[in-house]
Amino acid sequence: MEPITTRLWEQRCEDFDPAAVTSLQKELNVSALLAQVLIQRGLEGDLARDFLAGSLVNLPDPGLLPDMTPAVERLSAALQAGEKIAVHGDYDVDGMSGAALLVEGLTACGADVDYHIPLRLRDGYGLSVVALREAAASGVKVVVSVDCGVSAMEEARLAAELGLDLIITDHHQPPPQLPHALAVINPQRSDSEFPCADLAGVGVGFFLLAGLRRQLRDNGWFATRPEPDLKTLLDLVALGTVADLVPLRGINRILTRYGLNLLEQTRRPGIMALKDVAAVREVTSGTVGYQLAPRLNAAGRLEDASQGVALLLEQDRHTARQTADMLDQLNQERRALEKQTFLEAVTMLASTAKPEQRSIVLAGEGWHPGVIGIVASRLVERFHRPTVMIALDGDNGKGSARSIRGFHLYQELQECADTLNAFGGHEMAAGLSLSREQVEPFAAVFEARAKSMSDDLFLPRLRYDIEATLDEISMSNVRELENMAPFGMGNSEPQLLIRDVSARRVEVLGKQHLRFTAVQGGYSLAAIAFGMAERRDELQGSIDLLVAPQINRYNGRETVQLKVKDVRPAGE
Repeated sequence: MEPITTRLWEQRCEDFDPAAVTSLQKELNVSALLAQVLIQRGLEGDLARDFLAGSLVNLPDPGLLPDMTPAVERLSAALQAGEKIAVHGDYDVDGMSGAALLVEGLTACGADVDYHIPLRLRDGYGLSVVALREAAASGVKVVVSVDCGVSAMEEARLAAELGLDLIITDHHQPPPQLPHALAVINPQRSDSEFPCADLAGVGVGFFLLAGLRRQLRDNGWFATRPEPDLKTLLDLVALGTVADLVPLRGINRILTRYGLNLLEQTRRPGIMALKDVAAVREVTSGTVGYQLAPRLNAAGRLEDASQGVALLLEQDRHTARQTADMLDQLNQERRALEKQTFLEAVTMLASTAKPEQRSIVLAGEGWHPGVIGIVASRLVERFHRPTVMIALDGDNGKGSARSIRGFHLYQELQECADTLNAFGGHEMAAGLSLSREQVEPFAAVFEARAKSMSDDLFLPRLRYDIEATLDEISMSNVRELENMAPFGMGNSEPQLLIRDVSARRVEVLGKQHLRFTAVQGGYSLAAIAFGMAERRDELQGSIDLLVAPQINRYNGRETVQLKVKDVRPAGE
């Protein structure tokens, strides 16, 4: 199996009406460049206006989520009776930020709240039986999950036996039968009327708080106490939403847009310390995804994710800095483990994989369960194959899976269910457990599912919005394109095809990256190609570039820069 070196470039929509561009340009008073990109993404008229405005007033009624009414009625009763509430999160950033959000939000409403985050190596994914028993023993009456629980059949039965009212909030794909709980709030449910099925777990938690606040307001609860401003929690929503790689469209984009502004201006000691150790100067979806989130995730991957929740809730700056330093150190250890595991996986593939293979399933002794998901993502990036990494321990294995567009992981794992002990997740990422003896049967069924897919699925594609020339990429036009942020899954940076360019003054940066000047006619722009140092020889002669234009801000100076996504000989 060889690494993918060629990618097909394709335009999002090849046929669009130039008159529609002119109309939208006049209607919104924007450049032709932005109007073309919006239309390429199916955004015209009111859709385009709402997309650019992205106002919180456009958020939907939380009551459209299934089981919202019994959940907020029970929580309201718990507050009025002074009953103790426990929040049960998960060990990734979505679960950590969701737990912190519910703890802070419920406390602001007047609740007595505690929280639990499972240990990855001890408890595994999902609701913890140990945590439920401890909650009941400590006098808890209501347990609220966030980012987990939709498949917790046995745990829900135990909660009922223990006298706990269980409110599940989750966003993962529900199984055919739901757990027997007081409420199962999940936008993925087939009976959900909520207009966004792609909320992150922390997003579901936010709408639970919105529904509860309305219920308490109607009950007169805030007549003698301050009503919490839930907008102040949107920094936590943005953190979990970006980290969990849900599509940044519609409601997710609105929540994240406001949340990123809060992260930029934050006075939370924990976030301030985290930004400091990560050397984050400007908060964007990119810095959240690549600098802040990995340090929080390192706690859940290697040790105790509750440290991440504690940091998000911490009010003392000195303590926050100590915790952030510890997470930064864990992240360095995580990176070393990840690098070692990745090299072992590539070596294993070199000796076992066949050229015609359509999937990757690797199992290894001693692999750390906390890093195999990241390694699976890197293998998908290199080979463009659905990938499952399995950490073996005795007779059992824990796996993390990552996918490619068009291969729905959760649905395909359902087809492999006879070879698995348990699994859960969504389209692009999933977790599973199985016995050692089932690894080979699982790999065979998984490969058969991959081979049943169209050949086109395994040719990676890079999508661009429009073809442009260097003279169109002005500072004012790029500023307008920035209004489409935050960028991420489902709302990628605008990408342009620039034809017949020459690369001048090419130099290698940090052994991995390339910097050069792109020249076309009488116009030139600075260009940066991250991770493409090995492709320096391809920048000879006349070339085509696939780029994301951006504004480079450095030392108070702003310049237009092209972030190169791919390069090919001109005219191919």
